[in-house]
Amino acid sequence: MIDPGALGRRLHELRADRGLALTALARQAGVSVSMLSAIERGEKTPTVVVLSRIADGLGLSVSRLLAGLENDRVIVRRAAEQDHVAEPGGWHRTVLTPVVPGVNFEWIRTTLPPGCDAGGFPAYAPGSHEFVAVESGELCLGVGDAGYVLTAGDSVYFPADVGHSYANRGEHPCVYSVAALIMRPRTA
Repeated sequence: MIDPGALGRRLHELRADRGLALTALARQAGVSVSMLSAIERGEKTPTVVVLSRIADGLGLSVSRLLAGLENDRVIVRRAAEQDHVAEPGGWHRTVLTPVVPGVNFEWIRTTLPPGCDAGGFPAYAPGSHEFVAVESGELCLGVGDAGYVLTAGDSVYFPADVGHSYANRGEHPCVYSVAALIMRPRTA
């Protein structure tokens, strides 16, 4: 498991070595200054997506960013440590997976209230995949130009290198999980 304090110290050192202010790295990484600051203080553990953005902003791979920080091959993420994100429109996401160096995998549990449209998500890099399983309610999934209606117990796989969207047009909350392997192109 990666100690959040050690990760924060490592991030601070790398940023300082490059002469970057928090605001400069935030801009380069596409991550908020408050998130970067909380990670550097060891108060937050970033998701795989945020960690990948920070690594890109520093011009590093995720594995180079995390080199030497992993002290256990088994990573437990307690319920209290999971990231809970309240999104505009009333929908809620919980990132269930811990950050694993070199692995671009996330497992997210989402609740969409009745009539909620979570909006569209852009195509990810080639080689990206999403698996969706509906626990309850009705999910309207858009993949490219196609639409699918999924209900409790249904699941679907799609290559995530196309735009996709999630909506609940039903009268009851929709709860679903997304297991995603998101590839990200690296920049020099």
